[in-house]
Amino acid sequence: MAKIGIILGVGVDLKDEFKGEKEHFLDTPWGKPSAKVTAGKIGKKDVILLKRHGRSDDIPAFMVNYKANIFALHQMDCSHILASSVCGSLQEEIEVGEFVVFDQFIDLTKHREMSYNDKLELKDLNHSAFNKPFSDEIRDALIETSVIKGYTVHTKGSVLAVDGPRQSTRAESNLFRKWGADVVNTTTAPEAILAHELNMQYGAISLCTYFDTWRTDIEPASFREKQEVIENRKSSLQDLLLATLLKL
Repeated sequence: MAKIGIILGVGVDLKDEFKGEKEHFLDTPWGKPSAKVTAGKIGKKDVILLKRHGRSDDIPAFMVNYKANIFALHQMDCSHILASSVCGSLQEEIEVGEFVVFDQFIDLTKHREMSYNDKLELKDLNHSAFNKPFSDEIRDALIETSVIKGYTVHTKGSVLAVDGPRQSTRAESNLFRKWGADVVNTTTAPEAILAHELNMQYGAISLCTYFDTWRTDIEPASFREKQEVIENRKSSLQDLLLATLLKL
């Protein structure tokens, strides 16, 4: 039976919602995923849970083994992946503490491996049109759930992907804005690309934790300030993920 994979970002966990949970220590042709995966049920849904940044959230985004993570969910027969992330705002209207449901991305990463073709044959991989990099089914469920629950959500957004860990220079940040990007982050594009190649539907909900460096009227956010936003909004994010999962 097909299952729903959930990739959780920093500070978020749904393990308390699991029933009949069983942990799996997986290996893949591309190494081990960030953490053991937890299989179980949430409601009547068969769910596979994976923490992107490791069990203790100590793996930085630029060191995450994205190929192993996505392939591990593929090994567990996941047909859909629902992911949470954080992002930095490139637009006035996307404020700190609000949610964004992505519909497009621009990939500027340089040091990520973005294909399984190094070990799998090209004929076994999906390289069809990628004009819609995010699942309409998952996006619709995220948006409907956010509206019903009264969360402020931006129903469209182009995320610009960078390697990190450094933030943008002000010149870069302004260039991204001119390109039409709405937010910037480090995790979404690699996951979406790899999931598409393995024929899995992928969707993401992202919490805005700071304004990127294009703004001159405020000081750039510190690491501590970003963590405070995550802490203050994690219960809302977990609530949104759970409700969306049950709707899929």
